[in-house]
Amino acid sequence: MANNLSIIKSEIRFIGTGSGRASLKRHHSSILLSAGNYNLLVDAGDGISKALLSADISFNKIDGILLTHLHPDHYAGLSSLIVQMKMNKRGSDLTIFIHKSLRDFISGLIYHSYLFSAKLKFNILFILLEDNRIVTLSNGFSFTPRQNTHLEEYREFANQEELSFSCSSFLFNINDTNIFYSGDIGGKDDLYLFKDFTIDLMISELTHVSQEEIYEAFKTLKAEKLILTHITEGDESNIAELASRSPSKIIPAFDGMNINLQG
Repeated sequence: MANNLSIIKSEIRFIGTGSGRASLKRHHSSILLSAGNYNLLVDAGDGISKALLSADISFNKIDGILLTHLHPDHYAGLSSLIVQMKMNKRGSDLTIFIHKSLRDFISGLIYHSYLFSAKLKFNILFILLEDNRIVTLSNGFSFTPRQNTHLEEYREFANQEELSFSCSSFLFNINDTNIFYSGDIGGKDDLYLFKDFTIDLMISELTHVSQEEIYEAFKTLKAEKLILTHITEGDESNIAELASRSPSKIIPAFDGMNINLQG
């Protein structure tokens, strides 16, 4: 069923809009950005394969996977997704975009999942991310990563020589539309990581920062629209109140929601 879908170009599709808490209503946070014949999946947490099936998205239409950080709700479904690609006879290369400090862990995860290159019919390639280095995916489709503070609170509990605390926010550019995706963040200051750019669309998580702080950033950045995601069950009423302040500009996301960027 899913393998017959041709993904529409120049759109954002919300595969999952939930938080780290498991929910029967929302899959874990993940989005699919499509433009210029390139389809980029952002995050692949627990249950991502089922979430893609629910959205009627072909596993083999995904060209690249971008991992924001290594909380399980953002990466734990990666190996299972690669297995599904293998079982669906994928033949084209798969690119994984990951901060350079996380590459060894992710490549080890794939290896220890028995996904050996000699057994796959496609190559798994790695593009290593660095702050402020633009990554071009296709004509009119690129992104820039910047580190945020989401994982800083964990430093006191871990050996900092063994564990990376990398977590990124991103500025995507699709056909000259600037999309700020907060990803998981550590506080309100992370909402301004790309304040030096004109923001057309702001996509913000709701779990680790208050709604008032998000609203203030939305006004300060002068974004045209604000999409709210990473939603925990029980927050809907509060989100509705925030969205009511500007119904045409503040939109609570839901699983399967599409935003067409072609005008």
